[in-house]
Order: sequence, then structure tokens, then C-alpha cells
Amino acid sequence: MKTQKPEPQPDVSDWSREDLTHEYLRAWSEIQRLKEKLGLANRRMFGASSEAAPTAQFALVFDEAELEASPEAPEPELETITYTRARAPRQRTLDLGTLPVEEIEYTLPEGDRACPQCSGEMHSIGHDVRQELKRIPASITLVKHCREKFACRHCQQNERSTPIRIAPAPVPAFPGSLASPSIVASIMDRKFVEGMPLYRQQQSLARLGVDISRQTMANWMIAGSRWLQIVYDAMRERLVERDVLHADETTVQVLREAERAAQTQSYMWLYRTGRDGPHIVLFDYQTTRSGEHPRRFLERFTGYLHADGYSGYHDLPGATLCGCWAHVRRKFVDAVNVQPKDARKAGQSASHKGLEFCNRLFGIERGLHDVTPDGRRAGRQLHSRKALDQMREWLDQTARQASPKSLLGSALTYCVNQWPKLCRFLEDGRLEIDNNRAERSIKPFVIGRKNWLFANTPKGATASAVTYSIVETAKENGLNPAAYLQHLFEQLPNIDIHDPRQLDQLLPWSEVVKERCAAPANKRA
Repeated sequence: MKTQKPEPQPDVSDWSREDLTHEYLRAWSEIQRLKEKLGLANRRMFGASSEAAPTAQFALVFDEAELEASPEAPEPELETITYTRARAPRQRTLDLGTLPVEEIEYTLPEGDRACPQCSGEMHSIGHDVRQELKRIPASITLVKHCREKFACRHCQQNERSTPIRIAPAPVPAFPGSLASPSIVASIMDRKFVEGMPLYRQQQSLARLGVDISRQTMANWMIAGSRWLQIVYDAMRERLVERDVLHADETTVQVLREAERAAQTQSYMWLYRTGRDGPHIVLFDYQTTRSGEHPRRFLERFTGYLHADGYSGYHDLPGATLCGCWAHVRRKFVDAVNVQPKDARKAGQSASHKGLEFCNRLFGIERGLHDVTPDGRRAGRQLHSRKALDQMREWLDQTARQASPKSLLGSALTYCVNQWPKLCRFLEDGRLEIDNNRAERSIKPFVIGRKNWLFANTPKGATASAVTYSIVETAKENGLNPAAYLQHLFEQLPNIDIHDPRQLDQLLPWSEVVKERCAAPANKRA
């Protein structure tokens, strides 16, 4: 085993006092940076993952009267204050109104209905009801589609040819295959919604008496994704017509990419609509993180795009970029977390000050959550702009004093470099202060990736991107993903896919789809 040779130490015998001082400061700065990195790594591995800040502490800073004042609130009337003991927490009541009900009747035999006191006949006065949940295990059924055929007996006996007619039947999505809309929808739902890899689904089906290989299921999913691509393309057309979008990206490993090692990371890009419905969530598999991919995907888009500080989004022709304050806040949280315990409790450092500014902005946003876009813009101009002006003045003063390589210096540099984009949310009430909407949408893919780890081929990765797009958009619009997938596989082969009116009836926000595929809670509402 080869041992790494130590680096030669410089000869400092002839260094001047200034050189020694400079070298000491450089080494001290490097040691502090490495200590911060080590402390942050230990905290991420062993500490709590929450980024929540102690709100009581931050309530004492930054113009509390301005934040809490509400001119429209009526003056309280004098009243006698009484003490009311809080109820003990009760067990949460399940909402069972959407479940099918099976009733089992128990009645007294005729011979037991005589009154034990007077021997008269007793009559029914109601029921004593006990409820329980019953699970019906999954089962696999073989369905035979038998189309009856008819022939003309006269022509068969007297003519040279015999006309034959066959009963009409729906066009199947997977002709010549055992795959049905329901089983392909179920396989997709279990993998892309529940995160169950195909090898575990194979074992599950085998226990039901059907041995379907992973390769067969993968082929079914790729075949199904070709139908889903039609809906995907229609949703993409509507996505780029919107004024406000969000974007994010994450890694994915694809084993058999041409001229690339199996360990090379590829990327799954995400694009989605903003707070206004209908909601659209689209994934796009690409081999690299190059900015050419969002430029191609969003080539017809003109409007605001929420993204993080990644430079790949900077040169989009029609996009006005909006920065993410959640990223800024996380950097200040990291800078606070690596401080000594006493310093964290004191809360007087520059890192705490930056975190306080971020918390103030998010507090203002919470107060504007339920107002109209115009009202939100007016509230931001009144409150958020003042907070931003104060923060910018603090940034300019503090950035000159912090070490650029420290976590605080990194947070300050990121904030200064992103400042125009971070202030963009002031321009339009439809914009958001962060890009958390995109991060929430990409999270199911990240969680699922921990189970299935990689895609085998680019074709499979593309099919996964399309299927994730359909199921996540279905969830965003209140649909049951499995029911929606089955509905698409049943309907798409039997419509004119080039007719926009027919295709519109299959999009996740159409009234027909909502009626047939809504999740149980939404059906009841």
C-alpha cells in the first residue's frame, strides 16, 4: 500500500516579521474554515435536521411594533378574564365517509324475544353498532375479452366469399400482451408513488400466483409511457404559456448511457407552475447539468422563473429570474450551527443577525399568505422593502469584515451576488419569496431514488421522467394517481389524439377526470 509523502515544509528562518504574520493569519483562517466544515458535517450527520429558529428570540428585534401593528383591528373591550382548563388531547377521528360499507346484521332468535319479566313479546328499539376496518387483500384476475363473430349462412353456402362481422370492443392500450390498464397503472403507482422497486413487486405478484419478471414489467412501463407522452406534451404546451414558473434539478444514475461510465451522474430537471392553478409538474431527463437543457425546454417561455443560484438558468432568453430566500436562510443557519454552544445561545453574532433578517421576511410573507396578488404586492412594498433596505445596508458593512472562505462569508457573498434576483418578488404579488414549491415537487423523486437507486437505460430514465410528471401533476390536482393512469390507458387508444378538444378532456384538471379519478377526500368535498 502506497503512503502519501508529506508536503515539504517551507524554510521560514529568513522570513520577515510581516511574512510570518501574513502566513499565521492565512493558516489561522484556513484552520477556522476547516473547523467550520467539520462541525457542519458532524451536525448534519448526528444533529437535528430542522432549520427552525427560536421564534421567541427573534420577536425582540426589528421594529416589533411595525410587524405586529394592524390599524384595522378593533380596540378590545374590557372584560373579565376567566381561567379555562384545556381539554386533554383526544385520539384523532378518522374520516371514513368515503369508504364502502358492509353491514352484518345480528338478531335475536324468535325463541329469545319473550320478555324475561312479563313474558310479553319484545320489539326492536335500534342497534348497538361496532365498527371495524376490513382489508381485502389484492388479487389478480385473468380477464378474457371474447368478441362474438357472425357469418352469413346463405353466402357461406351459395357465394364465393362469406362476410364476417365481429362485435366491437375498446381498442387495447397494450395489444398482444397480458398487460391491462389496471395492472400497468398499479405497477407505475407502486413504483413512482409508493417507491417500491420492480424486484419487490415481482415478489409480491409471485405470492399472488403470477410470476411476472422485472424485465416484463419494465417493458410494460416503457410501453405505457409512450401513451403518457401524449398527455405530457399537451401539459408542456400549457406550461410554457404561463407567466410564473419554478425550476430545480437533481442527480440520477443511469447505467447504460452511450460512451459514459456507469458511475457518471445524469440529471433530472423539474419545471412546474406557480401558486395559480391548474398545477403542472414536469420532469425532464438529461445527461448533463448544462444550461442548454432549460433553454431548450423553456424556449417559448416568457415570464418569471423561480430558481436557485445555479448559473445554468442565467441565460434563458425570455426568463426573468427570481432568487430563493430559503437558500439564503439555510446558509445563515449553517453559519449559526457551527458556532460554539455559548455563542449560539447568546444570539448576538453576525450570523444570527443575517438569520434574523431572513426570518423577518418570511414572517411578513406568512401574514400575506391569504391575500390577493395585488394585496400581497402592496404589503411587500410597505413592509418587505424596508426590511430589504436595512439588510442591504447591513450586508455592505458586514461583508467587508467576514472571511470570504468562512460559512458566514459564503452566506454574505451568495446574498450580495444574488441580490437583484432576491428582490424580484417585490415586483408581482404572484411571485414567491422562495423556490420551495419546486423543491417539494422534486422531493418524491429524491425519496424514490433511495429505493430504486438507478435507471438501467436512457429509455427507462425518459419513461420515468414522463411517468413521474403524470403522477405528480395528478397529485397536485387532487387525483388518485393509480385511477388517473388507468383512465388514461383506457381512453387514449380510443380517442383522436390529434383533436385538442378530446385531449383536453383527459388533462388532470378537466371536470370529467376530476369526477372519475378524484382522490377520496376530494370526491367527498
